Amino acid sequence: MAPPARPRAPLRALLLLPLLGPGPGVWCFSELFFITEPQDVTVTRKDPAFLDCQARGEVPIKVTWLKNGAKVPENPRIQVLSNGSLYISAVEGRRGEPSDEGFYQCLAVNRHGALLSQRAHLTLSTISAFEVQPVPVEAQEGGVARFACRISSNPPAVVTWEFNGTALPVAANSRVTTLPAGVLQIYDVGPGDAGTYRCVAATVAHRRRSAEASLTVIPAKETASFHTPTIVAGPQNVTTALRQSVVFECMATGNPKPLVSWSRLDHKPLDVFHTRVLGNGNLMISDVGLQHAGVYVCRATTPGTRNFTVAMATLTVLAPPSFIEWPENLTRPRAGTARFVCQAEGIPAPKMSWLKNGRKMHSNGRIKMYNSKLVINQIIPEDDAIYQCVAENSQGSVLSRARLTVVMPEDRPSAPGNVRAESVSSSAILLAWERPLYNSDKVIAYSVHYTKAEGLNNEEYQVVLGNDTTRHIVDDLDPASNYTFYIVAYMPMGASQMSDHVAQSTLEDVPLRPPEISLTSRSPTDILVSWLPIPARYRRGRVVQYRLAFRLSTESTVQVLELPGTAHEHLLQGLRPDSVYLVRITAGTRVGLGESSVWTSHRTPKATSLKAPKAPELHLEPLNCTAVSVTWQRDAEDTATVHGYKLFYKEEGQQETGPFVLGAGDLLYVLGGLDPRRKYHVRLLAYNSVEDGYQADQTVSTPGCAPVPGGMAPPPPPPHHLYAMANSSSSVFLHWRRPAFTTAQAINYTIRCNPVGLQNASLVLYLQTSETHMLVQGLEPNTKYEFAVRLHVGRLSSPWSPVVYHATLPEAPAGPPVGVKVTLIEDDTALVSWKPPDSPETVVTRYTILYASRKAWIAGEWQVLHREGAITMALLENLVAGNVYIVKISASNEVGEGPFSNSVELAVLPKDASESIQRPKRLDSTDTKAYSGYYHLDQKSVAGIAVGVGIALTCILVCVLILIHRSRARKSSATKMPQNGSQQMPHTGAHAATGRDGGKSLDRAVEDGEPASPMTVPDSFVDAKGGTDLMINSYGPIIKNNSKKKWCFFQDSKKRKVEQPQRFPAAVCLYQPGTAALISEAASRSPQGHVASFPRPFGITGDTEHSANSEGSHETGDSGRFSHESRDELHLAAVLGGGDPGGHDIPEVPLSPPVPRPLPATPCLGGNSSSV
Repeated sequence: MAPPARPRAPLRALLLLPLLGPGPGVWCFSELFFITEPQDVTVTRKDPAFLDCQARGEVPIKVTWLKNGAKVPENPRIQVLSNGSLYISAVEGRRGEPSDEGFYQCLAVNRHGALLSQRAHLTLSTISAFEVQPVPVEAQEGGVARFACRISSNPPAVVTWEFNGTALPVAANSRVTTLPAGVLQIYDVGPGDAGTYRCVAATVAHRRRSAEASLTVIPAKETASFHTPTIVAGPQNVTTALRQSVVFECMATGNPKPLVSWSRLDHKPLDVFHTRVLGNGNLMISDVGLQHAGVYVCRATTPGTRNFTVAMATLTVLAPPSFIEWPENLTRPRAGTARFVCQAEGIPAPKMSWLKNGRKMHSNGRIKMYNSKLVINQIIPEDDAIYQCVAENSQGSVLSRARLTVVMPEDRPSAPGNVRAESVSSSAILLAWERPLYNSDKVIAYSVHYTKAEGLNNEEYQVVLGNDTTRHIVDDLDPASNYTFYIVAYMPMGASQMSDHVAQSTLEDVPLRPPEISLTSRSPTDILVSWLPIPARYRRGRVVQYRLAFRLSTESTVQVLELPGTAHEHLLQGLRPDSVYLVRITAGTRVGLGESSVWTSHRTPKATSLKAPKAPELHLEPLNCTAVSVTWQRDAEDTATVHGYKLFYKEEGQQETGPFVLGAGDLLYVLGGLDPRRKYHVRLLAYNSVEDGYQADQTVSTPGCAPVPGGMAPPPPPPHHLYAMANSSSSVFLHWRRPAFTTAQAINYTIRCNPVGLQNASLVLYLQTSETHMLVQGLEPNTKYEFAVRLHVGRLSSPWSPVVYHATLPEAPAGPPVGVKVTLIEDDTALVSWKPPDSPETVVTRYTILYASRKAWIAGEWQVLHREGAITMALLENLVAGNVYIVKISASNEVGEGPFSNSVELAVLPKDASESIQRPKRLDSTDTKAYSGYYHLDQKSVAGIAVGVGIALTCILVCVLILIHRSRARKSSATKMPQNGSQQMPHTGAHAATGRDGGKSLDRAVEDGEPASPMTVPDSFVDAKGGTDLMINSYGPIIKNNSKKKWCFFQDSKKRKVEQPQRFPAAVCLYQPGTAALISEAASRSPQGHVASFPRPFGITGDTEHSANSEGSHETGDSGRFSHESRDELHLAAVLGGGDPGGHDIPEVPLSPPVPRPLPATPCLGGNSSSV
């Protein structure tokens, strides 16, 4: 096999090769560098491994190898080749034996220093057992089936599938999709898909088969029922590295087949160049970059409707470190200062460290590492070396190098000698020294350097003095602390060497603060007082004693106990039950007692509290200068029932805040929004249905937000661009940006969340995270919340960000509409009414009404109507007589659709049925018995009907007044009209009362132009109230033919047609005594001999106008498909129709006193009428 190709040397390295070689002077990067560094490699056990490493620079160069930071020993199996590469002839890695797996680095050394390469990870090819096996699946014919398996391997295994023991041809079948994660999807399942399936996972060295799982195909029903879309396998959160490929699964089912679409939660467009759809809705992103990170939303929608469901997942993209600022070579004189700057970025944020000649550096008195800077003070010859900046995270590491060259000036003075230190007080030490022996007359200044001897990363302080003194008192030191001192002499040409180091401790002092105490009761007559050790910086020496004082709150007598310095708790016994005691403690060193703590109160339990919960074990820990973590544990021996916990806290000298009522399962709470450098008293107790339990009291002090040296540091800026997006009815996704400032410390964030207008402080939620996004869960549906974020760096906390308001989504209706009632109001029209779902919090934006006759229901054909959420009634039109209709209703909102109500049946009886049977019949969802012709109306409908009745009565009253007024004007002609009528009667024959003769008499009256019928349009009165199109003249109301009713209240406003104004010709009216008929005739009369007819009260006319509101299929509990020919409007037959096309005679009217004939009520307010 041909050897692997090696990377070519970079151009810059080739250009520098002529510069290599021995010689004086300082070389720039040509002294030592790598042209090839080792890379990650995966091999099989017993196979050879080759890690390449080639260094160039001034010879000789020696290359050694490190494994996990330790030198790799050479042996016949592991050898370092002449070019510096590492060769392992047979990699070992069996369990229980030494393994060759690990992180390898090569170290190149020459006379200028040492250089360490990047890390290379050597791993063995492995494969585990199947973590997830395929399971048997039952799928309906035409449905979907899904199998899944999961296995861990290195390198990642390629997963394929077998069907009945043979390879499954995925490419030739568009219905079958395989995902790299080990998922098999089968759409439109048929009988040929039944059989056994198993997955096969294969790597270069291994191959494994899973257990078999069967697919059973269930025959499809004759009529497929409607199902809302359901995501049976949604996307999962994915964390990936750059340049990888990821697949988000989204498998949805429903009837009809849902459409699957993808979007981003932040509304950014999808990268069309790197994304594509696999199968029937899976999203694949290839060559992943940082811009692809975010939340992806899968949405399954029923075609032609607003029925949908969503699922979402987060893509986190990790990036290896990369430098944005590199350290530069420096040349500095002795006793000078060198500063190297190095900055890197990556995800997660890389950790920075420094190497000197290949060895990790630590801060000390002279050398400090600030964030991404390396500062070397008081440079000495040993600081001349190669320095490397290392940035590493979980994705890898990078290194950058720089050279520090130390210049040695001549004639510099010798170091000061005989340095002595003496403690003066608890905060001061006296230093004394002697002048240098060599060139002491050229000394112009001295510098005193001191640092704490204990701990790491201690700050070094420097004091500059004149050349006229050899003594100095260093003050402002910490009590009982060890310090190290040295002195340097300066002359114009440079600085001397450092003097010998001398160590000295400051004296002890009284403690600066008292310990934090905790109070609990084990019985009604005792208090257990416990306390924590004082922090070292406040202890100021060794604590040798404690003084514990306590008293009743109602008494002034104080009892004092002296306790040894090794004690950490004490039990006070023989106390009074149900009494408040005050307790305080004082700590003392050998110097004396310090400040006492404030009085801490505690109430002993009642003597009858035998079943009360015991006091929990309380622990307080400051998270930062404004937040305290409160944790507790329940007493393991406590058998009392606990329903929850009550938490109280108060700042020293302030009123108590609380209670914060917590659940029985809560063991953690974060107190936020506190003030720095304040003492807080926290008490916690458990409670049950009987009484409150024993309480635990404890104090805690918040730290300062700024370091002590250098005064108060400004707080960091708050996070910005806070963005909120409702994720569901109980969660909101928050995202913000980190402000622009530099720090090497970890950044944490606190999120504050509470409902708008909150009064109960216990409902304020504080959450902690280190990310710049969070999904806040456990919120109330359809509730507006306010969110704010602040960040913490060390002990510094930023102000709160500007508040962002956002509401959670409402819950999808959990129940159906209630009180569904259906009433037949016309021969072919029914009114359906309902009430919203019972849940008062449910928001309804739309109702879906499904109705069908029994024959259509059996065939699976439904009519679909939609109404807005504010409307609770609808008309069912074009019903066919002799059928029984089934009606059901569902409520929906933007989140989803709720269940349908129980089916309600409505019987539409034939037209020729008796009047008693034709009475309106109503059925509702709770009672299937027939009711009277009255149906349920809600409060708004009743109010509307009352207003309409009032308007109608007003119109009738106006008409009556007009008729009375007009009747006075025609008193003189009232006697003439009966005479003319009596003269005409003999000429008309015996049947003077028939309709035919009546018509002829009317014709003659019009032709003769007798004054008995003077009637013109200007004398007419038109009702303008909108309640009817009735016209009244001086002789009474005019009945117009072909009037057409429209139920405008239930119609869509978009479908109302604006008709042209009608012009009504003049009409005559003849009143005959002994009859009760008012007869009108249009100006364009029928031909002579045509038989006029009265309109039939309930004539029926056809109407073929259809609704355009059907929006496709909706969920039902029945099988079948839905018709899109739903009707939203009802066009009833005109109550007052035109002439009878059948030519029927007008029925005889008996001779009786005139009785006014009532006009049919017009159901359409403001309806249109056709011309007569």
